[in-house]
Amino acid sequence: MTAVLDEAIKKASITWVSVGDGPAYALWCMPVESSLIVVTGPGEQHAPGLTSAPTATVRLRGDHGGLIVTAEATVTRLDHAGEEWAEIAPQLAGKRLNASGPAAEVVARWAATGCAIVRLTPAEGTPVTAPHLPDDSAAAPPRETPARVETRRPFRLHRVRPPRT
Repeated sequence: MTAVLDEAIKKASITWVSVGDGPAYALWCMPVESSLIVVTGPGEQHAPGLTSAPTATVRLRGDHGGLIVTAEATVTRLDHAGEEWAEIAPQLAGKRLNASGPAAEVVARWAATGCAIVRLTPAEGTPVTAPHLPDDSAAAPPRETPARVETRRPFRLHRVRPPRT
């Protein structure tokens, strides 16, 4: 692992993860050792295909907010009954912003609803850093979503006339 990747993981609070040729999704994460931990499932962030994929592409940003490193990562789903889940899930729940209830309730809800906690561990020799990063922004048009609502025109009590010139 390179120093840039190691430092980016330590400071990460969000990462862009893509599975195969699919689009990248911004996921909040928690660094643990040299890995990133994310939660996905009902009521949590949407990461299609991540839980069943053997690998994923992880993109991390630097202090300036721009992309500084990409890497292939091994995807490992934590077992609800395992030691690792018992250790990591409460820490992750504590970092969960706007959580409904204390960390113990959040962890119990994740287990009951089938949410997955996934460890993303960068594979050796895969990091891509500057100057080998792409020059384009990698921005894509917004995807269709049922969450979009049509913007209504603001209510006006009286007719607004354009200013005189």
